[in-house]
Amino acid sequence: MNKPATIDFATATAINVSAAITPTQALHDLVPGEARDSLLAVHDVLCRELPQDRLAIYEAGGGSCSVLPPELLSRSKVTVVDIDEDQVRNNTYADEAILGDVQTYRFRRETFDLVICYNVIEHLPNVDAALLNFRDALKRGGMILIGAPNPRSLSGVVTKYSPHWFHVWFYRHIRGIKDAGLPGEPPFPTFFHPLVTLPRLEAFATANGLEMIYRREVESPRYPEMRRRKPLFAALVDAGAAMLNAVLPRGTDVRRGDYHVILRKR
Repeated sequence: MNKPATIDFATATAINVSAAITPTQALHDLVPGEARDSLLAVHDVLCRELPQDRLAIYEAGGGSCSVLPPELLSRSKVTVVDIDEDQVRNNTYADEAILGDVQTYRFRRETFDLVICYNVIEHLPNVDAALLNFRDALKRGGMILIGAPNPRSLSGVVTKYSPHWFHVWFYRHIRGIKDAGLPGEPPFPTFFHPLVTLPRLEAFATANGLEMIYRREVESPRYPEMRRRKPLFAALVDAGAAMLNAVLPRGTDVRRGDYHVILRKR
């Protein structure tokens, strides 16, 4: 995950890692639900719309697993840029991992077929700079896949206005991730720049030569996780969400805490 830091990475360091492709874990880690269904739909769009020969992929903020299907990874050269040394060190699927800041790190124009920015933009104070860097690095017709939390959802509001120690507690005791909050491990500090909000993201994309070809808001995977691991706690959260939905405009569902977007460079 790419997250702000005070370390000076003006001179980024390239680190060669094993090019061996490991199976996609991000999909397997998602419990059945809307988020998993949407990621499968994203896979279909990418497999259909991307060139059928060898691909050049830039992953902005690459963690320990990829969100891409194995059939794309197997014919791709993957370059990861991340500001976290532990994440760079732990990455096993990239052909090249670069220690750097996606908000400032620039590649040559028209280098990549696909840029992936998954669960990253909510952590960036300068989302606009990062998005313009992604656009410039794309070949014409290339795509940007963005996965992010919805700031206007119940989970988004709680994340934005609760202290970081609460996020760590939630990951450890509700999600069962014992290493949460340790160096190189989520959750990371969240900024929620205005462009993380979907309408503003779409408007910014349109104004800067990008068209949105896929957009889907989904129930946060945290809900089915909670229902499976902590049913009583989940029942309370579901009841609270239902009460909020009842008083908000028709069609609003505050449980839709995540979204997937695909932007294509015109």
